[in-house]
Amino acid sequence: MKTIIIGAGIAGIATAIRLAVKGDQVTVFEANEYPGGKLTAFRQEGYRFDAGPSLFTMPNLVEELFVLAQKNPKDYFQYEKLDTICRYFYEDGTYIEGFADAQKFAKEIAEKTDVAKDKVLKHLKKSAELYALTSSVFLEKSLHKSSTFFNGTTFKAALQLHKLNALESMANYNKRFFKNEKITQLFNRFATYNGSNPYQAPATLNVIPHLEHNVGAFFPKGGMHAITQSLVQLAKDIGVKFVFNKRVKEIIVKEKKAQAIRLKGKKIIEADRVISNMDIFHTYKKMLPNEKHPTKILEQEKSSSGLVFYWGMKLETPHLGLHNIFFSNNYEEEFKTIFNKKEAYIDSTIYLNISSKHQKKDAPKGCENWFVMINVPNNTGQNWDEIIVESRQNIIKKLSRMLGKNIADFIECEQILDPRLIEKKTSSHLGALYGNSSNNRMAAFFRHANFSSQIKNLYFCGGSVHPGGGIPLCLLSAKIIGEMI
Repeated sequence: MKTIIIGAGIAGIATAIRLAVKGDQVTVFEANEYPGGKLTAFRQEGYRFDAGPSLFTMPNLVEELFVLAQKNPKDYFQYEKLDTICRYFYEDGTYIEGFADAQKFAKEIAEKTDVAKDKVLKHLKKSAELYALTSSVFLEKSLHKSSTFFNGTTFKAALQLHKLNALESMANYNKRFFKNEKITQLFNRFATYNGSNPYQAPATLNVIPHLEHNVGAFFPKGGMHAITQSLVQLAKDIGVKFVFNKRVKEIIVKEKKAQAIRLKGKKIIEADRVISNMDIFHTYKKMLPNEKHPTKILEQEKSSSGLVFYWGMKLETPHLGLHNIFFSNNYEEEFKTIFNKKEAYIDSTIYLNISSKHQKKDAPKGCENWFVMINVPNNTGQNWDEIIVESRQNIIKKLSRMLGKNIADFIECEQILDPRLIEKKTSSHLGALYGNSSNNRMAAFFRHANFSSQIKNLYFCGGSVHPGGGIPLCLLSAKIIGEMI
């Protein structure tokens, strides 16, 4: 079978590997000159920066691809497990070490707050139960195939749907459970992993902490970009062909079948099946202009976006780690500003990633590479030039206050990524990082299927379709397609 994949994001690469293993002749067309989509990197003045995702969980989903291809994963890809996942900083000086070990993490919280150790462990146990209930049905299977629902596993899960806490918001559940503002805020933060608002998203999202504190978080040797590099090399080794700097203009449909693609310049390439790793909105609007569009899905609320400052810093910070969070004083107001007012909050929670903590060569000696990100709304026409200037000032002021030094004095070089550039570089509609938001209890069912119900031989993978955004879910979308085909 001749398969064409549009887009060399992580889901497109993984899908290419799975189908090449099955014997398909696979060609991946990518509009950019590089693979990876958001999962890429760049260098500037002696600093290396991972440009996009910076947290690595569920490495088994990456290793599985090498095993399927009958290759040794360690020949391509290596990583280490983190002892501390994240360091949390609050304005009043409270500092919490986010140990990977659940027992140590619970003890740390108990020592720094009035939340008992057993309370934290109970919450993490609940998170594990949520994962056990949801993974086999909501994450690893298509929600748009009847076969998913007519089996013993799904029936067993259906009997326990009340345990999903889908009728209560994440924030309300956590507030009621912990009765502590700081720890509620810490666990509410996990809603941002798929660009959602914890004050609206269902408490089902409390499944996310399980992946970090019960399973673990990891650091790839070579940085996050090594995930892309290793999978591209694997794909090439098993016969996948990559064509860069080639933008697909149209998916050609005849007799309700996807039969070819048209490149810029009107060149037509035939295929037995077509798989789009492009954002589902642009897949329909740009490449299927004459076909019926799933209007309700395409018009759903999109996830938040991000504003990132990549700073080469001429300093060392022993008290910071790989992942660091500097919380805002009013978390609820921050999310109201992002999702309701569609503005950047004046006191944004700041995420600071420093890969040179684990990989010294990512920065010159005595220096660090700072990936500084705040959550912002997706692009609906805001004055981003103004927002960038104001946010930069607010971030520098906040970090300087909380770190006890004027960090502006140490910035050697800078690059900036805003929602406009995110959309331009990755075709993510409105610059939304995770496709549709999960701000309602039925969000899992509202994502587009991994296949077209109207057009045969047309499939979809990536963060804008089922099961969602983020590296693990993008890899699972590839797995769903591989098993479906």
